[in-house]
Amino acid sequence: MENCEIKLYALTTCIHCRDTKEFLDKCGVDYDCVHVDKLEADERRSLLEQIREANPGCAFPMLMIGSKVIIGFKRDEIREALNLE
Repeated sequence: MENCEIKLYALTTCIHCRDTKEFLDKCGVDYDCVHVDKLEADERRSLLEQIREANPGCAFPMLMIGSKVIIGFKRDEIREALNLE
Protein backbone atom coordinates (compact mmCIF):
# COMPACT_ATOMS: atom_id res chain seq x y z
CA MET A 1 0.00 0.00 0.00
CA GLU A 2 1.31 3.43 -0.90
CA ASN A 3 1.81 6.15 1.66
CA CYS A 4 -0.94 8.52 0.65
CA GLU A 5 -3.79 10.35 2.28
CA ILE A 6 -7.06 8.44 2.33
CA LYS A 7 -10.27 10.34 2.92
CA LEU A 8 -13.81 9.00 2.93
CA TYR A 9 -16.78 11.31 2.52
CA ALA A 10 -19.85 9.48 3.76
CA LEU A 11 -23.41 9.78 5.03
CA THR A 12 -24.43 8.18 8.33
CA THR A 13 -27.59 6.72 6.77
CA CYS A 14 -25.96 5.18 3.68
CA ILE A 15 -25.43 1.41 3.62
CA HIS A 16 -22.76 1.69 0.89
CA CYS A 17 -20.88 4.21 3.02
CA ARG A 18 -21.03 1.81 5.95
CA ASP A 19 -19.82 -1.06 3.75
CA THR A 20 -16.89 1.04 2.54
CA LYS A 21 -15.89 1.91 6.11
CA GLU A 22 -16.13 -1.75 7.16
CA PHE A 23 -14.03 -2.82 4.17
CA LEU A 24 -11.32 -0.24 4.91
CA ASP A 25 -11.31 -1.26 8.57
CA LYS A 26 -11.05 -4.95 7.63
CA CYS A 27 -8.07 -4.13 5.38
CA GLY A 28 -6.38 -2.29 8.25
CA VAL A 29 -6.28 0.98 6.34
CA ASP A 30 -5.84 4.30 8.14
CA TYR A 31 -8.27 6.85 6.76
CA ASP A 32 -10.12 9.99 7.69
CA CYS A 33 -13.91 9.78 7.49
CA VAL A 34 -16.11 12.85 7.19
CA HIS A 35 -19.82 12.28 7.77
CA VAL A 36 -21.15 15.07 5.58
CA ASP A 37 -24.66 14.91 7.03
CA LYS A 38 -23.32 15.63 10.53
CA LEU A 39 -21.70 18.93 9.55
CA GLU A 40 -23.25 22.29 10.33
CA ALA A 41 -25.05 23.99 7.42
CA ASP A 42 -22.29 26.40 6.35
CA GLU A 43 -19.53 23.82 6.72
CA ARG A 44 -21.61 21.22 4.83
CA ARG A 45 -22.38 23.67 2.00
CA SER A 46 -18.69 24.57 1.65
CA LEU A 47 -17.59 20.93 1.67
CA LEU A 48 -20.23 19.93 -0.89
CA GLU A 49 -18.89 22.61 -3.24
CA GLN A 50 -15.41 21.04 -2.93
CA ILE A 51 -16.81 17.52 -3.39
CA ARG A 52 -18.63 18.54 -6.59
CA GLU A 53 -15.29 19.40 -8.22
CA ALA A 54 -14.31 15.71 -8.21
CA ASN A 55 -17.82 14.26 -7.99
CA PRO A 56 -20.32 16.44 -9.91
CA GLY A 57 -23.24 14.17 -9.01
CA CYS A 58 -22.33 14.44 -5.34
CA ALA A 59 -22.83 10.69 -4.85
CA PHE A 60 -21.72 8.88 -1.70
CA PRO A 61 -19.54 7.30 -0.58
CA MET A 62 -16.71 9.22 -2.16
CA LEU A 63 -13.30 7.81 -1.37
CA MET A 64 -10.12 9.72 -2.17
CA ILE A 65 -6.92 7.72 -2.18
CA GLY A 66 -4.22 10.24 -2.97
CA SER A 67 -5.47 11.84 -6.19
CA LYS A 68 -7.69 8.89 -7.17
CA VAL A 69 -11.43 9.31 -6.59
CA ILE A 70 -13.74 6.30 -6.20
CA ILE A 71 -17.47 6.93 -6.13
CA GLY A 72 -19.59 4.24 -4.50
CA PHE A 73 -18.51 1.03 -2.80
CA LYS A 74 -16.30 -0.62 -5.42
CA ARG A 75 -14.28 -3.23 -3.58
CA ASP A 76 -12.04 -4.16 -6.53
CA GLU A 77 -11.23 -0.53 -7.39
CA ILE A 78 -10.42 0.17 -3.74
CA ARG A 79 -8.15 -2.89 -3.54
CA GLU A 80 -6.35 -1.83 -6.71
CA ALA A 81 -5.93 1.79 -5.58
CA LEU A 82 -4.51 0.59 -2.25
CA ASN A 83 -2.30 -2.04 -3.95
CA LEU A 84 -3.85 -4.79 -1.83
CA GLU A 85 -3.45 -8.41 -2.86
